Amino acid sequence: MLLAAPFALIVAVTVVDVLVPPDVHLGPFLIAAPAVTASFAGPRATAFVGAVAVVAQTVVAVARTSVSDLNHTYQIVALVLISIIATFFAHLRERDENRVARLRSIAHAAQSVVLPPLPERAGPLRIASVYLAAEEEAQMGGDLYAAARTASGTRLLIGDARGKGLDAICEASLVLGAFRVTARREQGLPGLIGQLEAGIGSVERTHGVTAAPLDGADEAFVTALVLDIPDHEPVVRLVNCGHPPPLLLSQGRVILLDTAHTSPPLGLSDVLAADATVETFPFGVEDVLLLHTDGVTEARDHSRAFYPLTERLAAWPSDDPAILLDRLRADLQAYAGGHLGDDAALVAVQRIAPEA
Repeated sequence: MLLAAPFALIVAVTVVDVLVPPDVHLGPFLIAAPAVTASFAGPRATAFVGAVAVVAQTVVAVARTSVSDLNHTYQIVALVLISIIATFFAHLRERDENRVARLRSIAHAAQSVVLPPLPERAGPLRIASVYLAAEEEAQMGGDLYAAARTASGTRLLIGDARGKGLDAICEASLVLGAFRVTARREQGLPGLIGQLEAGIGSVERTHGVTAAPLDGADEAFVTALVLDIPDHEPVVRLVNCGHPPPLLLSQGRVILLDTAHTSPPLGLSDVLAADATVETFPFGVEDVLLLHTDGVTEARDHSRAFYPLTERLAAWPSDDPAILLDRLRADLQAYAGGHLGDDAALVAVQRIAPEA
C-alpha cells in the first residue's frame, strides 16, 4: 500500500511536466520517489522505484526536447545518483532492523529461561504475573519473581536488584537461581534468606567487591519479599528485606501488610547486621495478595504525581488474579504515558476454596 505513493508521485510529475510550458521543469520532484521509498521499503524496492523514476524522467526529456538536452541530462544523472544513495541507505536500515529483530529474539529467549511466567496454579493458589520493562527494546531488567512448591505449601519471591543493565540482570539471575535450588529444601524462611544472601555474595566475588560503606558505588544488593503460604492454614508468612510491602485485597478492602521488623536488603547483611524476622498475616479463601516492585508505585503521570496503586485497587474487583493484573497493567501504562521510569513486576496470588 505504501509503495503506491511513490508510483503515484512519479505518474503525476511525469504527466504535469509534459504538459506545462517549456520553461517550467518539474523533473527534480522525482527525486522524492526513491528518497521516500527508502524510509519504509527495502533496497530492492527502492532501486526499482528509482529506476522507474529515471525512466519517467527520460520520457519527459524525449517528449519535451531530447535526452541530450543539457538540462534533462543533469536531471537524469542527479536522479540516478540519488536513487543509488537512497538504495544504499535502505540497505543499511534493513540491516539494522534485522539486527534489532535478532536481539529481541535473543532477549525473549533469555527471559523465558531466566524469568519464565509463574504457574497459574500452585496447590490452593491461583497466580498471575506481569513484567514491564522500562526500556522499550528490553525484555527484562533487574526485577525478579519466582515460585516454588514445598511439601506443605508454596513459596514466593519478588525482588528488585540495585541499578540497571547487565549488572542488575546478573544479580537478579543469581538470586533466582539460589531460590529455585533451595526454596524446596530449606525448612524455614530464615535459612532460605541466608541462601539468597549467598547468591548476592557470588555477585560480589565475581566483581571483586567486598563489604563497603552504604554509599559505595559498587555495592550489590537486592530488595526482596520472601513468602511462605501454607496449603492448610489461612495465613501467609513473610520476610521483608527492604522491599515495598505487599497489599492484601480482602472483602473489598486494601490492606498494607507492613511488617514490624524489616530485614536489610539481600547483600547488605555484612553491613547492616540483622536476623531475618518472619511475620504472619491472615490470608483466607478468596483473598488476593498483590506483590509489586517500586517501578509500579514510582510511575508518574504528566504532572509528576506518583501512581495511586492503593486507590486504584480499591475501585476494582479482585475475583481473578489474571484479570486484575491485565487491568492494572493497562491502567499503569496509560497513567505513565506509555513509558515507565523503571522496570515493574507484579504478582497476584489468590487462595481458592479447596475442592470438595
